[in-house]
Amino acid sequence: MLSVPAPRLLIALSLLVVAGCKDNTPLPVPAPMPLAATHNVTILAGTTGFGYADGTGAAAAFDVPAGLAVDAQGNVYVADTNNQRIRKISPAGVVTTLAGSGPVGRDQGGYVDGPVAQAMFRQPSGVAVDAQGAVYVADFGNYRVRKISPAGIVTTVAPNTQFELPTSLVVDAQGTLYVGDAGNYCVYKISPTGAVSILAGSADHPGFADGPGTSARFLFISGLCLDAQNNVFVADPQNHRIRKISPAGVVTTVAGSGQPGSALGPAATAQFDQPTGVAVDAQGTLYVADEANNHIRQISPTGVVSRFAGTGQYGFADGPANTAHFIRPRGIISTAEGTLYVTQRVGSHIRVIRKN
Repeated sequence: MLSVPAPRLLIALSLLVVAGCKDNTPLPVPAPMPLAATHNVTILAGTTGFGYADGTGAAAAFDVPAGLAVDAQGNVYVADTNNQRIRKISPAGVVTTLAGSGPVGRDQGGYVDGPVAQAMFRQPSGVAVDAQGAVYVADFGNYRVRKISPAGIVTTVAPNTQFELPTSLVVDAQGTLYVGDAGNYCVYKISPTGAVSILAGSADHPGFADGPGTSARFLFISGLCLDAQNNVFVADPQNHRIRKISPAGVVTTVAGSGQPGSALGPAATAQFDQPTGVAVDAQGTLYVADEANNHIRQISPTGVVSRFAGTGQYGFADGPANTAHFIRPRGIISTAEGTLYVTQRVGSHIRVIRKN
């Protein structure tokens, strides 16, 4: 196992799901902003509190669910971090365990490849699914990227590559996999043949800088998504920004001034506070899980940041998007139709945001 330098591990523990997840300290509530109640927030699956249970809707339980992915049939895959498992939710809300075994709990887990019923993960943080139905896992605690085949076999992807803190994944239509490695401060690219290269960022060089390839700098990488033009979008929470990586590896800042806050408006002056997840719809609209603001933000294709769902109040309430409450939203994914699925750092719910 690779050793993790103390400063990096401290950042990881504060931003990911291995500590401080059940803190109920209220956060400052920003002033409400006008928002049309055109969308509704409901629960897809899960219940109050933490646990591990398969079942339908509220009968299911998760323990700090993190990254999500959705397949062409509308099934949602969840990295269930503290349960050390990958879960699958049908469109009807039926939760099953796709892969993972052994004791549940924050300090459990292991590293075993093989059939899904015997395979083991340690603090899985991100998932992605390809066109053939293979599911990829950012196995954060094992410093590895794993693959679950449609036949139910778990293997390790690029076993000779030293990932440090893989947090997030996305896969394109050609089968190219992109890996957000928070410990190496970069986004890796893995070709369908298994060749690994750095798309952007530089190992051991944290910071903030736009630019091409390894001249760009990230401070932490928490979430990835991919648009139809194969641009990779990055949630960079410690820089309080959303970044974009072109197919050629050129990094630009999409939105965020770099100062934590809740200001809306033009992308260059808008503020985020630890944005941890990012998703994109078919029209190119971005959605951001703005964790410390308890908001789901929207970034229009013209670069205007607005509040899409949540009041900013720390709490739990379903209903119209303009009155719903979130508790530190973490992961977010969009379907082609614009339905959003959201995980939260606190609680055992998978939330869904749909048009009325």
